[in-house]
Amino acid sequence: MSLRRAARRAVRVASGAGLAVAGCAVLATGVLDQVLTRPGAPRPHEVAALVGLLLVVMAAVARRVRFVPSSARAQRVSFWLRSAVDFADVELALALVAGAHAVIALTGGLASPAYPVLYGLIAFAVTVMARPGAWAAVGAAVVLEAALWARQPDLRAAAIPAALHVAFLVGAAAAHALLLRGLVARARRRRTRRVDAELRAFADSARDYRLMTSALGPSSRAQRGRDEEERLLAVGSVELITDATVWILGTVKRSLEADTVALLWLDDGGEQLKLRELATDCDDVREPGAMGGAGVLGAVVRDRAPLLLAAVKAGQLPYYAAGHAGASVVAVPVCEGPHLRGVLCADRGRPFEEGSRDLLAMAASQVLRTVQGEQVFRAVERAKYEYERFYQAASLLGRALTPEQVMETAFDACAAIADYDVGVVSLYDRDKKKHRVDAVRIGERGAELADKDALLGLEFKDNAGLASMVVKNKHYLPAGGEPREVTAPVYTRKIRLDEARSLLVLPLLVADEAIGTLALVSRSEKRFGKDVREMLSVIANQVAVALQNGFLYRKMETMATTDGLTGLTNHRAFQERFGDLLERAARHGHKAAVLLCDVDHFKKVNDNYGHPIGDEVLRRVAKVLQDVARKIDITARYGGEEFAVVLDNADLAQARSVAERMRQEIAKMVVETEKGPLRITESIGVAAFPEDGRDRATLIERADLALYHAKHSGRNQVVTYAELLAARARGDVKKAS
Repeated sequence: MSLRRAARRAVRVASGAGLAVAGCAVLATGVLDQVLTRPGAPRPHEVAALVGLLLVVMAAVARRVRFVPSSARAQRVSFWLRSAVDFADVELALALVAGAHAVIALTGGLASPAYPVLYGLIAFAVTVMARPGAWAAVGAAVVLEAALWARQPDLRAAAIPAALHVAFLVGAAAAHALLLRGLVARARRRRTRRVDAELRAFADSARDYRLMTSALGPSSRAQRGRDEEERLLAVGSVELITDATVWILGTVKRSLEADTVALLWLDDGGEQLKLRELATDCDDVREPGAMGGAGVLGAVVRDRAPLLLAAVKAGQLPYYAAGHAGASVVAVPVCEGPHLRGVLCADRGRPFEEGSRDLLAMAASQVLRTVQGEQVFRAVERAKYEYERFYQAASLLGRALTPEQVMETAFDACAAIADYDVGVVSLYDRDKKKHRVDAVRIGERGAELADKDALLGLEFKDNAGLASMVVKNKHYLPAGGEPREVTAPVYTRKIRLDEARSLLVLPLLVADEAIGTLALVSRSEKRFGKDVREMLSVIANQVAVALQNGFLYRKMETMATTDGLTGLTNHRAFQERFGDLLERAARHGHKAAVLLCDVDHFKKVNDNYGHPIGDEVLRRVAKVLQDVARKIDITARYGGEEFAVVLDNADLAQARSVAERMRQEIAKMVVETEKGPLRITESIGVAAFPEDGRDRATLIERADLALYHAKHSGRNQVVTYAELLAARARGDVKKAS
């Protein structure tokens, strides 16, 4: 871009904002302060200032209303065109603030009743305008207010009203910036729609250049990811081709000293020419797009041969709006092998030489090579993108721990590779020879394809279904990913997938053993091509290994938190869960209670009946405690023959009732031994939250004291900490040793 053109654009874009700044500067001098208060008619310079400010405001409003942003291509090459909308906002903001301050100056200055108009303008600017306009409005209002204060004869007396005005200005700006985000959001949506429209135009251009169809085979990516990648690659390719084509056309134009050099491209149907790019000195050329007819260029399309004419009639060059009779024309076809892609032509006032045709043919070849190079580039980028998604899928599986997380992540990993509507994971129990569906994901388009409730939890034995065959053969089915290739059901004949157009059932293999299947179903055809099937097979193997690791993780987690003999929560996990429960109870104002239970005379059980019987007693007691307690309660083996139960959202009376029921159920329990039936009793101590304590250690200590009192007051009873305190008051308590 030349300096002269840049200067013209700068003047055109920024001149309005400069005039608005000048208007604010004139107003800051106080030229309008005495227009209405001084006797006599206004002075000429005051009238000129008023008229000038009025014209500045009207011009700013008109320019902003009529403002149309330049094309995306123009904005990319020019800072001034890219910033035009910001300058228009700044001009409007400054002009409106200047107009409001002019009214304030005319109606009393700091005591003017017109200040609400200024506050409203600030609110409008902050809410609707972009950031430069909003800042300009607030800054100009504050500066003009400061200038108005500085012109007052008594600065000290004027300081308070001026400060209040500034505070109201800043407060109005802050309030509307924080609260009226809906308007801003709508403005952003409008901007997004405009950008999307430009991107769609880019995509249309890409289709014309055969960029999309050349690189895309059977779909192999999730819908959103594929479309996004296609859009980005198409936009980038069109930009590069456009830049290269513009350079080629400009070079040809200078070499041939032509008036116009134009590239016309055939549409998808191969019948109509569309103007794609041109380099011209003329002002009456058409906008890029479809044209009414081919004119003299129709002969090039028909014969696929170069054309050289000394003169043409008016209207025979389709890229001109009218005229240009007598122009000389040279045109060559742009061919890719046997296929005609378009026409490259040039015109000027004097006749072309024979060598011009050869030069134009070389330029056409260069344009075609540019397009072909982008086609290859897009194919490479597509492969790169797919392998990146494959790596991403593998990374997702590496972060999953539990089997449930692995199965959910498996669906995400597959979605990174292929577009599907229904995903199902089934696991195979080799001992029972049964399959069970453990995870199902149904997308938006899969609701009519499968019923999640019917699938989830489905159990079926080995049969002739695809899932069973895949487990037996350790190979995916159907071989081509098309459901019409097989007649067998996927799971059972009750589960029908009639709407499926693509289907793939993959084995989950670990050490050459199938532990289940991963099935993907789509309502669209050809979703699982050869390359996709191979990548999904690798993903399925990783899913199988991750599932095995997940089962091992769950087992280790259970061992770390569960007592091996009774199956109850162990001491360490109990302490953590008890602490969490107390925090929730304190936060929500709930009550809770802790029960410490001890099997009476348990040492004698071990001594008289042996440790195996003692273990059985502990298991039976644990089962009773677990059966009586609710699912939300915590039941744990505290140590040895001691158990702990934490009752969530239960007061002292409820806790004592539950403890008594536990004691009675244990008293009914009979353990058969070689020496005859064995009956067991249990003593229980109860402490309530928050009455008996607010922290874990205090509650356990006081429940233990109540248990000690129960043990030394006859056993086989329930004692609360409150009852212990009452017994102490009576002097009926044995001290703990």
